[in-house]
Amino acid sequence: MATEKHDLMIKTEDGILNIRVGAIIMKHGRFLMVKSDGFDYYYSVGGRLKFGETTEEAVIREVCEETGVSMDIDRLGFIQENFFYSDNPTHPGILIHEFSFFYYMKVPMDFNPISNSPTHDGAHDYLVWVEPDVKVKIFPEFFRTELSSQAREVKHYVNRT
Repeated sequence: MATEKHDLMIKTEDGILNIRVGAIIMKHGRFLMVKSDGFDYYYSVGGRLKFGETTEEAVIREVCEETGVSMDIDRLGFIQENFFYSDNPTHPGILIHEFSFFYYMKVPMDFNPISNSPTHDGAHDYLVWVEPDVKVKIFPEFFRTELSSQAREVKHYVNRT
């Protein structure tokens, strides 16, 4: 009997350590982002690793869960260390130290997802195609500038709030 693997979110006395993957899904110069009810920003398709899972396995699983489409990875594009205070009602104001691995995905020509899925807390997530120059708040912010070049090397970012 298989047991459910848990997300790699580790609570400490100082805050929460979070290990996350993000998918870079691009089409016609736009990138696919997620918008959740009650929040004024968009974030990358993806989520937390599960214990024992590689980052590559996690991003493939997350893309399939959030878009309904199984996609292959093209390559790792970015690693981000992110420090921020949580706006999530389950951990309000807690310092989060997050490691994120962002992968470029091989997007099928006919890819056109529609999503309106409930989250664990009853809110809804929506998939939205975002133009790089549209003035909305996105995470990670470097998607605006970096995704247009699609450089081959892996870039590392550190973001402290």
